[in-house]
Amino acid sequence: MKFTPIRASLISVAIAASFAVAIPANADETCNSPYTASLIKGQEDYVHVWTLGVKGMGDESDKLVTVDVNPASKDYGKVISSVTVGGRGEAHHTGFSDDRKYLWAGRLDDNKIFIFDIGTNPAKPKLVQTIADFTQKTGYVGPHTFYALPGRMMVQALSNDKDHGGRTGLVVYNNKGEFVEKYDMPTGKHGDVMADGYGYDIGINPQKNALLTSSFTGWNNYMMDFGKMVKDADAMKHFGNTMVMWDLKSMKPQKVMHVAGAPLEIRWSLKEGDNWAYTATALTSKLVLVKQDDKGEWQAKEVGTVGDPSKVPLPVDISITADAKGLWVNTFLDGTTRYFDISDPEAPKQVYQKVIGSHVNMVSQSWDGKRVYYTTSLLGNWDKKGADDEQFLKLFHWDGKALTEKFSLDFYKLKLGRAHHMKFSAKTVQAAALSDKPQMSLAQNR
Repeated sequence: MKFTPIRASLISVAIAASFAVAIPANADETCNSPYTASLIKGQEDYVHVWTLGVKGMGDESDKLVTVDVNPASKDYGKVISSVTVGGRGEAHHTGFSDDRKYLWAGRLDDNKIFIFDIGTNPAKPKLVQTIADFTQKTGYVGPHTFYALPGRMMVQALSNDKDHGGRTGLVVYNNKGEFVEKYDMPTGKHGDVMADGYGYDIGINPQKNALLTSSFTGWNNYMMDFGKMVKDADAMKHFGNTMVMWDLKSMKPQKVMHVAGAPLEIRWSLKEGDNWAYTATALTSKLVLVKQDDKGEWQAKEVGTVGDPSKVPLPVDISITADAKGLWVNTFLDGTTRYFDISDPEAPKQVYQKVIGSHVNMVSQSWDGKRVYYTTSLLGNWDKKGADDEQFLKLFHWDGKALTEKFSLDFYKLKLGRAHHMKFSAKTVQAAALSDKPQMSLAQNR
């Protein structure tokens, strides 16, 4: 579908409507969209794990696994639900709708998007819709990040269907799962920076009318065997080196910033009035601060190092604390999580580290910062092999000084597959979300 002024104005109006009132920092894992309703400030009841199927294991299919994580429950630390979606398409990331009733989940290989009803009964999610025409509608491949807007879902793709390279774009759906609009990532010369057109994560600061995106690599690389890829000099040239600041209301690129080494996850400070965000670069092991300077211009600069860059530990997921004073950073290849004191965001200091497993990928922390969850899988062809291919969900308690393990679920022993992305839900919060407004109707298998 071609971009038109009318369609542009409609989506801009929908986004701008959110600025009619002040938007609080609403997110429990501290990485959700600020437009996500019903913050879980207390104990979460469930963790939903989007899981990659493994050939010859269980039903072999990608699935949404639900684990009871309330210590007061008789099922604490146990899998209580598993919803199979059929096939293996490189299950990756998920995101709540703004009303928190639905969880959107994507696959990077076959480009399918699955929408689960989480609100009705969070203990037993139900698959209510499958979007199978993502690529046909957009020309993009690899729906990665799912980020709620008011009445909308914004999706960042990783690749395209022409050359399966890194050039890609953003896609907006309404909450019924209907395609609304697409926006190509900027390319060509932007000021002094050459925009590469790559994408990865989304982070929004409504107070600053700021939409920040990062960059990774295309299908050709992320579906390649990791060992083969790192030995392929040409493949290693095809990683993103930019971050883009967009004007959120107009959905127009405002500034392209050079950030070398594949800047991945974006975490805005959640303190009201703050004007900065962090990312970590996968290939160069740097912490990068994106912040407005004294003139109000957005700048990106390296402010710290993660591990030993010469060993390429591969920083992956990061999680900022609700008070914006601490940052968890996972490094995949050495299986280590690190905690940085970021009281001064210009000068982060590592104060703690712990090996979680042979490899580690995702980290999600509760809003109060007392509970930290970890999963292992990065990509099906990038995970370690043999005895080092551990696949688990682990819960730790954090007292500000050390992590203490509370439980560990071996997803291979449970024949579930590779544990990847996590989202929290709670009985009271989901019930509140359901009572806020009428439940939307979703057509089966649109």
